[in-house]
Amino acid sequence: MQNLKYFVEKHVFGVCSYLGERFGISGARIRLYFIYTSFITMGSPIIIYLILAFWINIKKYTRHHRNTTWDI
Repeated sequence: MQNLKYFVEKHVFGVCSYLGERFGISGARIRLYFIYTSFITMGSPIIIYLILAFWINIKKYTRHHRNTTWDI
């Protein structure tokens, strides 16, 4: 079951896990709140999720770029 969780997190941007680690809350709890609010508000949190996913990917990309050295 853990392998499935890591696979899904890797391919679904890992936003809930990132927020859980950042705020010290279980990632599963954040996923449940996200699902409930998506149903209640007719899917508007999906836009917030995609913005956060974009932000996290840009952050990873810039951090990776900053740590690499260029031989000129």
